[in-house]
This record gives sequence, C-alpha cells and structure tokens, in this order.
Amino acid sequence: MAVLIQVRDAHKRYGDQILLDGAELSLVDDVKVGFIGRNGAGKSTLLRALLGNEELEKGEVIHHPSLRIGYLRQHDPFNAGESALDFLMRDSGEPDWRCGEVAGQFELKGAYLEGPVKELSGGWQTRVKLAALLLHDPNLLMLDEPTNFLDLRTQILLEHFLRSFKQAALIVSHDRAFLKATCSQTLELSRGKLTMYPGKIDGFLEYREERREHDRRVNSTVQAKQKQLQRFIEKNRASAATASQARSKAKQLEKLQTTEIEVDEPTVYIRPPRVEPRSGTVLRCENLAIGYPASKEGDAVTIADNINFELEHGQRVAIVGDNGQGKTTLLRTIVHSLDPVDGLMKWGYGVEVGTYAQHVYTSLDEKQTVIENLEYNSMAGTTRQELLAMAGALLFRDEHINKKVKVLSGGERARLCMAGLLLGTANVLVLDEPGNHLDVETVEALAEAMDLYKGTVIFTSHDRHFVGRVATRVIEVRDGTAKTYFGDYDSYLKTVEDEIDEGERQRGKVPPPAAAEAPKAKGEVHRERGKDGRKAEKELKNLEKKIAKLDDEKKELSKKMLTETNPEKAMKQHEEIEKLNAELAECEEKWLELSDFS
Repeated sequence: MAVLIQVRDAHKRYGDQILLDGAELSLVDDVKVGFIGRNGAGKSTLLRALLGNEELEKGEVIHHPSLRIGYLRQHDPFNAGESALDFLMRDSGEPDWRCGEVAGQFELKGAYLEGPVKELSGGWQTRVKLAALLLHDPNLLMLDEPTNFLDLRTQILLEHFLRSFKQAALIVSHDRAFLKATCSQTLELSRGKLTMYPGKIDGFLEYREERREHDRRVNSTVQAKQKQLQRFIEKNRASAATASQARSKAKQLEKLQTTEIEVDEPTVYIRPPRVEPRSGTVLRCENLAIGYPASKEGDAVTIADNINFELEHGQRVAIVGDNGQGKTTLLRTIVHSLDPVDGLMKWGYGVEVGTYAQHVYTSLDEKQTVIENLEYNSMAGTTRQELLAMAGALLFRDEHINKKVKVLSGGERARLCMAGLLLGTANVLVLDEPGNHLDVETVEALAEAMDLYKGTVIFTSHDRHFVGRVATRVIEVRDGTAKTYFGDYDSYLKTVEDEIDEGERQRGKVPPPAAAEAPKAKGEVHRERGKDGRKAEKELKNLEKKIAKLDDEKKELSKKMLTETNPEKAMKQHEEIEKLNAELAECEEKWLELSDFS
C-alpha cells in the first residue's frame, strides 16, 4: 500500500480566517475518500495545495514519484467547433479507437461523440471530461463537487465508473448519497484540522455526533463537580480548621477541565415559514404545454405538452427527469415566470407562492444590505434575533450581514434568497435546486425544515438524499410530457438504475451503432408524437380509473369476507376477489405497456 500524497504540518490562512492549522493527511493508492466540511472551511484551498497550485505558509505536500493525478476540470477545456472525439484525441494523444472505447463507458457515441462538443448539455460535457480523465490513466482522481448540476442518470453513471475504478480518489461533495455510494472512507476539515474516519459518511456523522454527545455529558459532570468544589472552598477557606481541606479541594478544581466540543459553527437550525395547514387542491394543470415564446429569430418552442396533474395542499412534490427535458421550464411556468404555450394552469384559493430559482436570486435589489433584505422579506413581527439566526444558518454572520447585495457572489445571493423565503409567509414553496451552494449540514437542516413545514413544496434537486428525505410525490418530466410516477422516490431510483444497468449489459453484448440520434439543442426537446400516442394517453387514463375502481371493489369485498360467518358466502366472496385480482393484473400489465408507449 503506497502513500500517494502526504501532507505534513500544513498551515494556511486568509486574513483572520485560519483554513489549515497543522493539518496532516496521507492518501494511499487503493482508497476512495469522501471529503467534507463546512462551506468556507478550506476544502478547495487544500485541493489546490495538493495539486501544487496553492502555496502553504508552512508545512509540505509530498508526492510519490509514481503519482498521476486526474483532476475533474470545472472550466470549459473545449475548442470551438471540435467534437468530443477530437477533444479526447487532442487532450490524451490516444488514437480514435481508444478514445471511442473509453467514451463508450459514459454512453458517448454517435453524434454525441462526433458532433460539436460545445452544443452538448453540461451533464454530457462532464461525461466527456470524465472520459478524458480515464484516458490519462491516473492513479488518484480529485473531484470537486462533481455532481453539481448533473442529472440523475449521469450521477449514476459516474458512480458506476468510480466503483469500477481500481485506483484512489478524493471527492469533495455535499451529496451524501453520492459519497455513500462511492467512498469507503471519510475526511473532514474542521477548525483547520483534518480527521480521517475509516468508514462511510453516514457512519462518520453518527460517530461525530456520538463523540460530541459524550463530550457534552462529560462536560456536564465536570461542571457540576466544579461547582461543588467551588462551594466547599468558599465555605471553608476562611476557617483555620478547614483551610487545608479547602486548599486540597482547590488543587482538585484546577485539575478539572472541560473538553472543547469541536464544531466549526453552532448547529445549523432552519425554521420553516409559519403557515396554517390547508386542505384541497393547490394546483391543477390540464393539457398544459410549456416552452418559450416566439422570438425574432424563430417560432415558439414547445418543450413538453399534454401535462395533466392535480396537487393537494401539504404535498411535497419532486419534479424529476434528465437535464434538458423541461423540469425548470415547468417550474418557471407554474410561478408565472413563463407563460404557458397552451392549456390550463390554475392555483387554488388563498395560495401565496414563494420562489427560489436563479431568475429570482439574480434580480435582488442591489442597493439593500443583507440584513435590510431579510427585514424587507420577513413576516411581520419577526424579531432581530430570528433574522440573525436565519442569516447565520445560511452563512451570513458578523460583518457579512451588512454587505451590500451588489457585492455578493452568485452563491451568496442564492443563500440570501433562501433565507428571505424561509422568513416569509408563503404557504407554497417552489424551489429549483435548493441544495446548491449549501454544505452537508445545511442541506440536512433544510430537509428537516421542509418536514416541519405545514405548506406545500414543489421542487427539483439533484441531491438524492434530500429528495428522498422530503418528497411525498414524484412527477417525471420525460419524452415531451410530465406525468405522475406511481411509486415513491426510492422505486423511481431503482427504475433508473435498472435502465442504466440494462444499457450497460447491452453495450457489453453488441457493438455500438455507427450513429445515434443527434443531441437535443439547448432549450429544445425533439419529439415525434402521432395519433397512436394520443390514443394511448386516453386509454391510459381510462385504465387508471378502472384500476382504482377494481381496487376499491376488492378492498370492500375483503372487508366483508373478514366479518362473514356463513362459509358458503365467504367462499363466494373469495372467488369474486380472485376474479378481481385476475382483472387487476390484466389491467396493470396493459397500463405498463401503454406507459412505455406514451
């Protein structure tokens, strides 16, 4: 087991902030490490130091002579007009057959491989960058937030790649599900120190909380003993008869020390908006078509149509699907940022919608300070302490609350928008990627807040742990429409995993086709829907009604049979239930066929 990188006594600070304070680290050649820490703790700084792009004030970084680092680039390394294959050959110096072979691991083929790489979506471009990494034959991968803005399928492909990668990896991520699936050890940067835990992130977080709880209990016991000794000393030190005992107790008191509980910041707590629970329909969409209006350059663009669903107050609805299918377009349409192309969309009575999305947080009033913005957006009666607590939870502390909006970064504006939203009175929250720009602890606190929230949540997120914690209903945007997925989020994940596994099995059996369908241009979805598709949609709805009716009949008969005392009648009811089961199975099989078709 070779040590690929060793860090000794590393020190680094920016201004008054200490990032590394005697940090020590050893990365060995066969371990994948998940790297976590609060935002601003110094994770990216350490990565730059490991790469040799950042100098330490003190200490050293030692590279093994055989070290070959593969670093996932965040910037755009592509030349204008070049294809993914051209880029891979230029970047690696490998022949086209070898580049094509590695690209196939990431489903890059046909027009995706041979068409202009700059026209691919961000997720597909990330696949190209990953193929480029592999072509350099690294023995240590360094990935900095690799799942940001990747759709679910690309995340799962990346997981499969990392699990099959036999060398070492250091992965910075706030996505717990991703780290759990890929990393066997966990590294935390906290208060300038590095802690390596020989287990997955869930085990580390439990261990860390148990350790802190133990320290709290010990401190409580020590403090009680300190008070007891202090009272004895004060009572007896003035008396000649007991002065020696008092001195002895004073020595004991000096030896009693509490343990410093190592937390970078106070535990994150995010309170949800305080609203009254409501019942009934909150949003109805009928034959809705979404997209973008006509421009001078061309006609209106329809992204998806024939969208029909009804949401109830109190639901937490995850909008899922691959990038480019229209998730954000759907969210922007339901909050009236975009007009519907066609169809009906109607909010229920008494609805107040709060929105978290890029088009909102990039248009904040730049003249306000952080605290002024929060005061403006918070509900009446919110105390200054509550404002400061929310600001602190979203990483605005001390002098940062007086910063002007105009000097905030994109990530800071996003967090400010989130803080203002959570201090408001909205009984419906529409959130587009709420976990971006937040660390592991803050994402978890946000999930807990959404659990406690009495209103309705409609959201998109690439963070599977967050979606699994929050979602009570799943709507999938796919193949030019949006429909309710009949199952929970875990079953949806299983479906996507199975599709990817089947694709990988087929790719292993047969050679890839010479050409594939051209990639979809940004903002467009290419669809072919004929009369047969419309007919299938109609039949699908009728089948859903029939399945619900048959299921109700079956439940009613089952109840009767449980209370029936006449054996002959019970047997007859059992036979009727069997008939219903057979009819239900037939309808469900037909429903599955039509779902695939539509």
